[in-house]
Amino acid sequence: MHTWHWHNWQGLPYLTCSLLEDWHHGFLTHQFWPRSPQELTTVLQPEALAYRLKQVHGNTVLTPQEIDTKLSTGGNDVEGEGDSALALADGLISEQPLQALWVASADCTPVLIGDVKTGQVAALHAGWRGTAKKIVPQAIARLKTQGSKLDDLRVAMGPAIAGEVYQVSIEVAAEIGASIIPDEDQRKIVEALYNLPNSPLLHDPEAGKVRLDVRRVNALQLESLGISAEQVAIAPYCTYQTPEHFFSYRREQEKKVQWSGIVSGKKV
Repeated sequence: MHTWHWHNWQGLPYLTCSLLEDWHHGFLTHQFWPRSPQELTTVLQPEALAYRLKQVHGNTVLTPQEIDTKLSTGGNDVEGEGDSALALADGLISEQPLQALWVASADCTPVLIGDVKTGQVAALHAGWRGTAKKIVPQAIARLKTQGSKLDDLRVAMGPAIAGEVYQVSIEVAAEIGASIIPDEDQRKIVEALYNLPNSPLLHDPEAGKVRLDVRRVNALQLESLGISAEQVAIAPYCTYQTPEHFFSYRREQEKKVQWSGIVSGKKV
């Protein structure tokens, strides 16, 4: 099994995963709030350049070069002005060493990916909408265009809201379920999800509602791409149920986040 380790930086706790031990990375706790990714990069690798996005619950994945181009030309997929301008997207893929890629989350799944051969990495924000739009397979398709092979990828999903406490409508469950069970009929999709081994759905006492494990759906998407279970790790922490370490939007209804980051190029 993959192991998760707690570390301290100046007394502040953060998590790493043994699967990503080749890279400087961390799933940071709410104790780091409200520091910016620029500051947080010093926790991982002070020489790296930080990249982040204005996350919009989509499936767009950008490289640092694409971000720089968008920011210099402006347009609809950029928010803000000058130094505070950000590209709109939910995933980042490195192109060269020493690029620190950051995503923010409060119940959504932060996904960090590393390639053991090329050293390239990805950081993704996979909420239920991004998962329904297959952001993780999208990122992996891009990594492949940059020379990655599926066998060389290592995928760690950080702390996120757990299935047993994440109530959603049948419609949401069907929309996300369609990413692994291609069917038009909502009821058939939901039924098929329930029948899967280690199902991502749990019953909810309220009519028209179910409990949904988003990380499990992402794991099933990875499996359907041909990525083995040994290449995937899921953090044993729920943001909603671990208030001492993680913000949860469901719990607090506040726009606060924790950051997860990974630096491209293997540790020297």
